[in-house]
Amino acid sequence: MSDLEMRKKVRKLQLRSAIAKMALHELVEDLPVKWTEIQEVAEKTHALYAELDAAKRELSTMKNVR
Repeated sequence: MSDLEMRKKVRKLQLRSAIAKMALHELVEDLPVKWTEIQEVAEKTHALYAELDAAKRELSTMKNVR
């Protein structure tokens, strides 16, 4: 994957992660009504942030190799 492609991937993941974070925040505001959805939304948010972290690390490694 090229440097440009990796930067695009990181930007997309940043957007998706921000959206997931807001969904989790909105869910918390709706407590206790939607308490059954906490685990599902939190797992999705966690997975997105883990993917974002991995992509950022890969991009950083690509920059340091040059």
